[in-house]
Amino acid sequence: MLLSVKTVTSLLLLAIGLQAQSYYPDRHDWERRTAEQVGMNPQQLEQAIAFARANETSNSRDLEMVHYASHSTEPFSAPVGPFKPRGELTGVIVRNGYLVAEWGEPSRVDMTFSATKSFLSATVGLAYDRGLIRDVHEPVRRYVPTEHFESEHNARITWDHLLRQTSDWEGMLWGKPDWADRPPQGQPLDQYRRRKRNEPGASYKYNDVRVNVLALAALHVWRRPLPQVLREYVMDPIGASHTWRWHGYENSWVNVDGVMVQSMAGGGHWGGGMWISARDQARFGLLTLRRGRWKDRQILSEQWVKFSLTPTPAEPGYGFMNWFLNTGRKRFPPAPEASFAHQGAGPNIIYVDPEHDLVVVIRWIRDNAVGEFLGKVLASINTAQPPTRDEE
Repeated sequence: MLLSVKTVTSLLLLAIGLQAQSYYPDRHDWERRTAEQVGMNPQQLEQAIAFARANETSNSRDLEMVHYASHSTEPFSAPVGPFKPRGELTGVIVRNGYLVAEWGEPSRVDMTFSATKSFLSATVGLAYDRGLIRDVHEPVRRYVPTEHFESEHNARITWDHLLRQTSDWEGMLWGKPDWADRPPQGQPLDQYRRRKRNEPGASYKYNDVRVNVLALAALHVWRRPLPQVLREYVMDPIGASHTWRWHGYENSWVNVDGVMVQSMAGGGHWGGGMWISARDQARFGLLTLRRGRWKDRQILSEQWVKFSLTPTPAEPGYGFMNWFLNTGRKRFPPAPEASFAHQGAGPNIIYVDPEHDLVVVIRWIRDNAVGEFLGKVLASINTAQPPTRDEE
């Protein structure tokens, strides 16, 4: 049935009106609401926060020492990027866009490890939205004038494969061969090195060398430092502080148009990556909760968000990096299936829950306490009381 012009106009006005009602924080002013004002039980919320505080990770706050303890058995494990000591367990809870609770050191800048990958994929999304990348299913070699995509196998790798960590890219980058990152236990390393490569897209393997290949490819597309791209098109528009920093490696410098530019690290595996506060993480989480929109501006396209939230066939719990999906409620059993998270070691978690209009940042909690903590936060939500977007 065709809709009348009047009906279509009314629907558009309604959509615009609903968008206008959504609250977005200004750069220097993030409005607070009490738990009651956003439909949450204050006692239960306090219990969730107390649980988190009681479950700080037992890992050292010296993150360089944690690196050596965690990756000492990997070949080529020497750091090539900076590390910094972490702060105390920290959290931020945002509902309906409003700041509801925070604890620890929410303004402290800390390493965020693989949560960096969500910021990296955002720079690729920005390139796609501007037509710098025509199709995510195109081979990357058409865009990158280096030897990194010249082999028969690598020549077939697309942007989609890299973004979903299904490329099985082969080679060495910044002194790290692809096979040196998390090699399988129980298989001779030389045998693993010489194995037949999987067809791009056929298998999922979390691999920071290949993530860094994506960062290098994005640099060649933009022809400018990725932190500048991220700042101009994402972080400044969402009102993030100026304290975040994105680090590359001491040996990741390349010549771009006659200027030496540092290619960024997609995580903190060998040091570097995104260093950022929990407050700024929460802003990024709110951007993805609102499907790439901030106030009257579509920062990441709706299409890019759809790509990012589409399960990877080889790993249905993963979308584009680093959008971890709750497919089958396997990652976060207490949470809705539509929830997702930007996540890295530490852990560093930006939990995003569209069903409850909720963003939760939690850093440095025990890995085995994450699910119970989120369950307690969700239990504090009064489902019988609809959340209010504006103060009465």
